[in-house]
Amino acid sequence: MAAKLIKGAEVAAQIREELKKEVDELIAKHNVTPGLVTILVGEDPASISYVTAKQKTSHELGFYSIQDNQEPDITEDALLKLIDKYNKDPKIHGILIQLPLPKHIDSNKVLLAIDPNKDVDAFHPINVGRILIGNYVFLPCTPAGCQELINRAYGDPKGKEVVVVGRSNIVGKPMVAIMIQKKAGANSTVTCVHTGTPKDKIIEHCRRADILIVAAGVPKYIQGDWVKEGACVIDVGVNRIGISEKTGKAILAGDVDFDAVSQKAGFITPVPGGVGPMTITMLMKNTVLAAKAAAGLIKI
Repeated sequence: MAAKLIKGAEVAAQIREELKKEVDELIAKHNVTPGLVTILVGEDPASISYVTAKQKTSHELGFYSIQDNQEPDITEDALLKLIDKYNKDPKIHGILIQLPLPKHIDSNKVLLAIDPNKDVDAFHPINVGRILIGNYVFLPCTPAGCQELINRAYGDPKGKEVVVVGRSNIVGKPMVAIMIQKKAGANSTVTCVHTGTPKDKIIEHCRRADILIVAAGVPKYIQGDWVKEGACVIDVGVNRIGISEKTGKAILAGDVDFDAVSQKAGFITPVPGGVGPMTITMLMKNTVLAAKAAAGLIKI
């Protein structure tokens, strides 16, 4: 029996509807409009596409939104001063620096300059620490999106065996920290496997997983016989494996062998159309949370 598709676009649309109501209420009852600035350095086509989508979504939700485009030769010092300006701007609750940055700019130094309470990507070490100890307001967007997909499509992961494949700072590590929390929507038993784990052990752990979250960066890595019958499989990978002769567009594959795994799993995210649509939506959710915190409506 084929797995049920977890359609990220549908879940993201549902969350955006919920956020729109929250934004309308914030404006009407508290005179607070969530404010987001996205800073783009240079003219990388992919980065332009990303920030355009983020700005479009923020406008649809009723945010106060700024797209701040900077020349590729902006100095590191000038960029840091720009961030400081937005750190001090009470109308801005979320600051997002679109990566990658030009080579002459230290990305870590720039990300550290963002006020942690406006760091809606949740990459600042202070926010990473807050996540680890469970005292957080917002979460990294992609892992948060995965958690939402699990809870809304599969169900409560409390007590379930969760296996995370990959240990990146962007997905794997925060995913482990999120799913192990003693909180609603988590409270799981979590194992992380990675490049240092022998392959036979990776397979062994994957076969035990009720929920398998894969961010390995290797196309079609997870095979059908690695997956437990009825498991929930969240595929974070996006890999270009060719070009379509008909459309000229990239052919994408996840980190899971979808055709084989979908015959074994109970739930599975497709690539594209699974985790991807959730990331921008979770960024918007973080901005709303940051606005609420700035207004004293929630603690941070």
